[in-house]
Amino acid sequence: MPRARVNGVELFYEVTGEGDPLVLVHGSWADHHTWRLVVPRLAESYRVVVYDRRGHSRSERPPGPGTRTQDEDDLAALIETLDLAPAHVAGSSFGGSTALGLAARRPDLFRTLAAHEPPLLGLVEGDQEAEAARLRLDAVFADIRAGDRAAAARRFVEEVVSGPGEWERVPEPIRETFVANAPTFLDEQSDPSWAMVDLPRLAATYTGPVLLTLGGEGMPWFPGITAKLAKALRRARVVTLEGAGHVPHLTHPDAYVDTLTGFLRATTAAAGGGPG
Repeated sequence: MPRARVNGVELFYEVTGEGDPLVLVHGSWADHHTWRLVVPRLAESYRVVVYDRRGHSRSERPPGPGTRTQDEDDLAALIETLDLAPAHVAGSSFGGSTALGLAARRPDLFRTLAAHEPPLLGLVEGDQEAEAARLRLDAVFADIRAGDRAAAARRFVEEVVSGPGEWERVPEPIRETFVANAPTFLDEQSDPSWAMVDLPRLAATYTGPVLLTLGGEGMPWFPGITAKLAKALRRARVVTLEGAGHVPHLTHPDAYVDTLTGFLRATTAAAGGGPG
């Protein structure tokens, strides 16, 4: 069971396949298993690295609330420890926020960057849909504080990021992981900067290719965030995954892989590299 001691914590990770490195960064509540349906196909062309972020599942859970900056530093240290730089990095939800935040500070670690629906609510401050999402998040926090992790996980999936009935579409092992990792979600949301990214710095510092994906059936506050990011990042490509929502790697894995690998191959070919 491979582990790496990075940035003061021990992180669990797995490496599958050969080729250019592709690091997958999971979102809140989840762990490396959230990528299980897409890793086999991705590993046909890439050396795929998945890991559990600090506080999640098999990685170390340090006491006290963490910050997204710590997650960014963990990702940087993992890339450097495993000698992956520059790597393709793809993040989902909070994992996308983590990747974007790190790209603003350490663009040298990235070959390309992909993010699916990063919940950067601070970019759309005052938006009616975004404010409604914040209120629903408060209800999730209340459930966790009351000790009802299962209700919190269901509320998060169905009221914050996806929609009614979506909780039942999540595979049972993933639902169990969500419930187990609920306290870490509350911890990371205690960071006052969790919903922000330094957009001017990101635009000035990271000049590489970016893929921003949206679920066609996603919540209405994600398009505004994606639009702000796309406007700032001059090499951004925006793709809507029709029929999908907040976790296309679980609900529409083939469409997610096709979109991601198409982007990676196109950018690699444009740079004069090989097929990977």
